[in-house]
Amino acid sequence: MNERSETLQRWVAQQHTLPVDACPLEDVAGDASFRHYYRFRLPDGTERVLMDAPPEHENSQAFVDIARAWRAARLPVPALYAIDLEAGFVELEDLGDDVMHHHLGNATDAHTWFERALHLLECLQRQAPYDDLPEYDRALLARELDLFPEWCLTKLLDLPAPLSWPALRESLIDSALVQPRVAVHRDFDAMNLMLHEDALWLIDFQDAVKGPISYDLVSLLRGRYRLWSQAHMADFIENFRQRAQEDGRLPPIDANTFHRQVEAMGVQRSLKVLGIFCRLTLRDAKPRYLERLPHFLEHLRQGLAAVPEYGEFLTWIGTTFTPALCRELDRRGIDHSLEERIS
Repeated sequence: MNERSETLQRWVAQQHTLPVDACPLEDVAGDASFRHYYRFRLPDGTERVLMDAPPEHENSQAFVDIARAWRAARLPVPALYAIDLEAGFVELEDLGDDVMHHHLGNATDAHTWFERALHLLECLQRQAPYDDLPEYDRALLARELDLFPEWCLTKLLDLPAPLSWPALRESLIDSALVQPRVAVHRDFDAMNLMLHEDALWLIDFQDAVKGPISYDLVSLLRGRYRLWSQAHMADFIENFRQRAQEDGRLPPIDANTFHRQVEAMGVQRSLKVLGIFCRLTLRDAKPRYLERLPHFLEHLRQGLAAVPEYGEFLTWIGTTFTPALCRELDRRGIDHSLEERIS
């Protein structure tokens, strides 16, 4: 127990009028942010989760507002029981520990679970209010893309950006902005989907925005836990396009155009993730994130290969960036082979 967790323990004891020693906290998890989670048990046996989000680093107001709005929209998000925004403490419904990524052991099971997740995504896009969410606008898309040259190229590899970078950057932004707008979770990933009461539930949604319809789709398909073949990707994307047109989320658009928009969105996200993982390593002293770079580099390659006009940047990735990254990972003793099989 550190000083902050002791303060949290006293806070939750006060919320339930219990002695402090009746509220032992079980350390559950932290993540890439400054948030940390604990579990505690009420006298009647009910378990709750406590989110510790230091207010100087995390925006708990956004989490609370979105949780309330999405729960009112009948979306599966945890209930909130107690909130102290000044302290950065929130008491939440406990959804357990069964995360979707635990069920992706083979391609057949993974396909089934991804279909379930895509059904939840469709519910999110149809039901979630988004007028009050921040805009996923040109400035935000640009800031995210700029993480790649700043942290991955300059600070990790001491490598200049290629001549094709400015044109690619603008093309990716333009492709995102022409798409229909929906509520975007922004980290719709198998790690942020909990299996509770035989249904998938949403967590970690505090960064939600009003943005492109394809973002959460490609966030799932090109996420941390599966490398799909191009044939599987095409099937997932086409099925999504057809259902989205049927229910009105997506205006009429031909399959090839939508497929390129989705893959371009995936390129944007992969570049952002590569930059974030390098920043987590260099700024926040979390070097384990470098181990994930090869996985997202493969996502980047696949996405670039699916959009022919990005061929020049894809060539640079193969001839310049990948060798430089492999040398750096070798220097740090990090295996850069891909253990995951492309399914």
